[in-house]
Amino acid sequence: MSDVIEGAPAPDFELETADGPVRLSDFAGKTLVLYFYPKDDTSGCTREAQDFTALAPEFAKAGATVVGVSKDSVKSHEKFAAKHGLAVTLGSDPEGAVIERYGSWVEKSLYGRKYMGIDRSTFLIRDGRIVRIWRKVKVPNHAQQVLEAVRAR
Repeated sequence: MSDVIEGAPAPDFELETADGPVRLSDFAGKTLVLYFYPKDDTSGCTREAQDFTALAPEFAKAGATVVGVSKDSVKSHEKFAAKHGLAVTLGSDPEGAVIERYGSWVEKSLYGRKYMGIDRSTFLIRDGRIVRIWRKVKVPNHAQQVLEAVRAR
C-alpha cells in the first residue's frame, strides 16, 4: 500500500484526456476531486459518472473540478461520455501507474477467484494535499457526500 493518507501531499500525476493532458500541477491553489473507477460503460461506473455529472454545476460553484480515472483509453472515454452525456473529465491511465500511486490497484475477489483490479476510490485534493479519502466506494449517494465534503472546507 502506498503512503497516500489524509493530510499528505497528493501523488503527482499526468493523465491523457479528450481535451489533452491533465496534471496535478494544473490544480495548484485549487480543489480537485479525483475518483478512480473500474471500467467505462459498466452499470456502477456509469451511475457514478452520471451522479458526478448531475452535480457538476454544484462542484463548479464550490470551486472544485471532478476528474474520473480508469485504465480505459481516451477513445473509450469519449464514447462513454458521449453515450451518457457526461460532464466530468475522464483521464486515461492504461498502464495503471497513477492508479497504483494512489493505492487504488488492489487484490479483489469474485466467487472465490482472486484478481487485481481498481478499488473504486475518491480523493479530495486541495492545493496539492489530500484532504479526504473514500475507499471501497458504494455508488449510491457518493457524489453528494463528496460535494458536502468539498463545501465543508
